[in-house]
Amino acid sequence: MTPRTVVLEITRLEAAHLAGLLGQFAELVDGASTSDGDPAIGRLAPDAYDDAAEAREFRELTEADLLDRRRDDAAAMLATLSEASDIPEDPEDPALLETVTIALDAPAAGAWLRTLAAVRLVLATRLGITESDDHDSADPRFGIYDWLGYRLDGLVNALDGGD
Repeated sequence: MTPRTVVLEITRLEAAHLAGLLGQFAELVDGASTSDGDPAIGRLAPDAYDDAAEAREFRELTEADLLDRRRDDAAAMLATLSEASDIPEDPEDPALLETVTIALDAPAAGAWLRTLAAVRLVLATRLGITESDDHDSADPRFGIYDWLGYRLDGLVNALDGGD
């Protein structure tokens, strides 16, 4: 079976905003630890065991590597966005809304999947979303969270062979 390439269409403005989010995400996970007390890091590196001692031991062995991989995935995603996120400084320039295509091979698509899900998880933590009832689609604070979900769903469907 031939490896699948996914072609993503995105406006330059969307790409620039996404690149900004990715930069913030990379800063968040770079050198982070659940011992810092940030609940978003706790959700990115959840306990693997119910037993506190076992969970702590597992975390000590794996957490830094897990967060480093999340940072590396964000960097890989940023690399695929670099050209698309190059926008003019004039907010009236129609090039902001120009649609660009980004081709994702299997490793890049994997990095995008993992990173979009992780950034969305961080936003969910910041917005207080722990269950579906916590999400209010009428609240504008959830716009970026919803947009990331839209992009994530589109990527999953493309990789599954859908539209």
